[in-house]
Amino acid sequence: MATEKRGSGGGMSEQRRVRLRLEISREASRLFWEQGVAATSGDQIAAAVGLSTRTIWRHFRSKESCAEPIVMQGVVTLLSVLRTWPRQSSIEDHLTTALSRLREAKPPVDLADEMLAMKMIRLADTEPALRTAWLMACDQTEQEMCVIVGGRLRLPADDLDVRVHAAAAAAVVRLLDEHIGAVILTGADLTEFNDVAAVSRRYAHAIRAATGGMVGDPVA
Repeated sequence: MATEKRGSGGGMSEQRRVRLRLEISREASRLFWEQGVAATSGDQIAAAVGLSTRTIWRHFRSKESCAEPIVMQGVVTLLSVLRTWPRQSSIEDHLTTALSRLREAKPPVDLADEMLAMKMIRLADTEPALRTAWLMACDQTEQEMCVIVGGRLRLPADDLDVRVHAAAAAAVVRLLDEHIGAVILTGADLTEFNDVAAVSRRYAHAIRAATGGMVGDPVA
């Protein structure tokens, strides 16, 4: 059962707040997938987490928005890797090395959360409220890509060319995540997606192509 632990100042720390929101999001997302969004109530989400319904509404504006932290897990790993992209490395080399390292880490990246994110992304095809949550995550991806691309090109994050390339790269992430989620959840052959190097190259090559080669090479 989840409990709200408060800091010495009487308020919940940001770290605890983020953890609690993610825990609520996990249970809400499981319920959404198992019984549908319409059939899931705020009371059910609260009961699944072991909190009061009032606490749920303190952290989320609606039941559908409860999915947002988990939906963001669909892009958070890739963004964390791109933030540490060395200037002397190509995007192919960096993604392959970094994602392979994360897969082998102890503890590894939470694949259960990423799978749940894929389910919510898939469910968003038929649930407009969840689609909004997914598109909000994509918007955050685009904003962060502006910083990453701007750093590579030595330009401000709000430069028009930077924003265009960031939008293209973010679109690649969205489309590939939606495609992979659909493949996984339809029970298709997952062999190619278990190959971290192959998946890394797929994302890297797509980002390079979408940005006309402006994002991908090592830079001085």
